[in-house]
Amino acid sequence: MTTNTSPTTLNRAMLLSRGARISAGVLAAGTAGGVLAATAAADPLSPSDIALVRLLVGVELLTADFYGQAIAASNTSSKVRRYLTIAHNNEREHYAAVSGILSGAGLTPATSDDIEFSYPRNTFATESSIVNQAVKLETLALGAYLGALTTVQAVVLNTVIGKVAASEAQHQSTFTAAAGGRPFSVAFPPALTVASVSNALDAYTA
Repeated sequence: MTTNTSPTTLNRAMLLSRGARISAGVLAAGTAGGVLAATAAADPLSPSDIALVRLLVGVELLTADFYGQAIAASNTSSKVRRYLTIAHNNEREHYAAVSGILSGAGLTPATSDDIEFSYPRNTFATESSIVNQAVKLETLALGAYLGALTTVQAVVLNTVIGKVAASEAQHQSTFTAAAGGRPFSVAFPPALTVASVSNALDAYTA
């Protein structure tokens, strides 16, 4: 199954838009589970941090969309479906956190209404194709957040970014095991650059 694309307002220019330097206010709202607490910052976010957070919003929109479609396909075992559901809920909470950074800065974050993602042919055809795609997307998400930790200027954002990275690592490990691979191997997962993440997102929006 492949989702067809349509004209969208969410593209690389939007994701990397520098925006304005204005007071950040409340950076991140707490999630339903209370994992991420609300944080205030007196200083404005830098243009580069705003662009970085917009990119992370794009990552969360992609992963949440994927898991939603994977669940709707209804062709996985109950165990895998449970993992998909948990991951879907996690990604929605991640989105609330990172989009809240932009909202707190007086900016408007992209939403699921702004884009239709497309996936490789037959992505949702079987359980195997679903879990393999999940591994690819979680590798992207983990790399994006690890990369963000190395480039973000506002230290106050590190806690949110670090916690989301840990969650994405759990997802990657779980779906790697479900795909028949090793749940963990490398001691230091690779961080991705902004350009690499942006290019990867383009592949799902072309």
